Amino acid sequence: MAEIVLKVHPKDNVIVALKDLKKGQIISYGGAEYELQNDIGAKHKFFTHDLQTGDEIIMYGVLVGKAQEFIPRGGLMTTANTKHAADPFEYRPYQYHWTAPDASKFKDRTFNGYHRSDGRVGTANYWLFMPTVFCENRNLDVIREALHNELGYAVTDKYKKYAHHLVEAFKNQEDLSNITLNALPEGTGQKGDRLFKNIDGIKFLNHQGGCGGTRQDAGTLSKLLAAYADHPNVAGITILSLGCQNLQTKQLLEDIQLRNPAFDKPILVFEQQQSKSEEQLVADAIRETFEGLIEANKIERSPAPLTALTVGVKCGGSDGFSGISANPAVGYTSDLLAALGAKILLAEFPELCGAEQQLIDRTIEEAAARKFIHLMTTYNDQALSVGSGFFMNPSPGNIKDGLITDAIKSTGAAKKGGTSPVVDVLDYTEPATKPGLSLVCTPGNDVEATTGKAASGATLILFTTGLGTPTGNPVCPTIKIATNTTLTNRMGDIIDINAGGIIDGEKTIEQMGEEILEYCIKAASGEVVPKAVLLNQDDFIPWKRGVSL
Repeated sequence: MAEIVLKVHPKDNVIVALKDLKKGQIISYGGAEYELQNDIGAKHKFFTHDLQTGDEIIMYGVLVGKAQEFIPRGGLMTTANTKHAADPFEYRPYQYHWTAPDASKFKDRTFNGYHRSDGRVGTANYWLFMPTVFCENRNLDVIREALHNELGYAVTDKYKKYAHHLVEAFKNQEDLSNITLNALPEGTGQKGDRLFKNIDGIKFLNHQGGCGGTRQDAGTLSKLLAAYADHPNVAGITILSLGCQNLQTKQLLEDIQLRNPAFDKPILVFEQQQSKSEEQLVADAIRETFEGLIEANKIERSPAPLTALTVGVKCGGSDGFSGISANPAVGYTSDLLAALGAKILLAEFPELCGAEQQLIDRTIEEAAARKFIHLMTTYNDQALSVGSGFFMNPSPGNIKDGLITDAIKSTGAAKKGGTSPVVDVLDYTEPATKPGLSLVCTPGNDVEATTGKAASGATLILFTTGLGTPTGNPVCPTIKIATNTTLTNRMGDIIDINAGGIIDGEKTIEQMGEEILEYCIKAASGEVVPKAVLLNQDDFIPWKRGVSL
């Protein structure tokens, strides 16, 4: 029989409700009984004993808040009686001992990926369009419509058809409520409809940068675009430039070469101010890209060891179950990957607040630990200077579903990184080069974070969600993992894996972690296509290094 409550860590003085509980209900757990002083909704917490004003609130075994008033035993945690608090952190010599999970069943497994000349292996094969400046976004949109529709990469025209039916019904004075959205025709936008069977997609990095702003903004954008050009899931690149912008094509090409001196992918460059006309620019870009696609299509998948995987871990639309179901399950997957010698990327620095000391103590090299401290404190200080701070990270949706303080949200979010040692700390756009777990400095914002993870080399992203979010990435297949079964049933069109079985008492964290890794192998081989990829959910937001939580 499934439990109805859970105490996450022996030191905790809060208990999580796994089901809706009623005021006055007697809860027996761990040899003690608790009379509930309030209705406790699923995902929310109640206290194990009376708390006085200023008393520490412990969850996941660490400080996550302080009581703002007297709170009775069995009382509900709320934003009124609990405020964010987290322990200070520092570098200290610490001998971290890690017991790796048994990964023997995956030891000799492979995935079928795209092998690049520098030895890296992609999980997909994309052609990438990128503008050096926002002025070229319209031209990218025109090219996207032409190539996606003609080459078979458009998801569906069902919404166009739906709008057409509504127009016709209006003209005929029919009841619009009788017009329903037709189901997606089978095969539309799938591999069978594509002209180029070994090209998984043609992707477009529309953005709002490249001019205006600061020269530093342009420099950061250049490094980001260079990282995407160099990504192992990318076969070739088409660059569109206006000509007079801050981010010059010359700088971008230099940053690509600086990032990877062995870079040898085809790059096509078109500068509008040197073109005869916009029409000629677009036509030339389409024709030369088409010729490039013919060559890129000759690349085929072949077996590669799991050590060639780089997996980013991310959460968004989090809820009170995130830190006890999907996130620790992904954490177990991370540990399996670390044991196998693959790379794992944990980012979202505003959502590591409260977990800093644990991560510092797990960091192998002192220089990396101090780099993490510097990045965290500088980032938080910048937020505080404009009247914000990491403590303001939880969204209204997070709070409504049980994440009352940033430390609760963050300590649960850090579970995605598992328990393995931290081998490196990367600033924004820096590439991951070491096997094991690396920390990557990005905002908590879903799209800015996934954009940054891909820039550091993630070839798959595991994205957990409790409330549901359609976020994806242009070059990195993004796999959605629900924290609860209710979400999976309600938003199954965007969810790939249901970790709700952990809450329902049907699966262990370890079982779920192994299932997630099995899905990763299939996704990396192109045997299954994540929902975000099927929907062309190609979200891309460069971070200007400003305050973004």
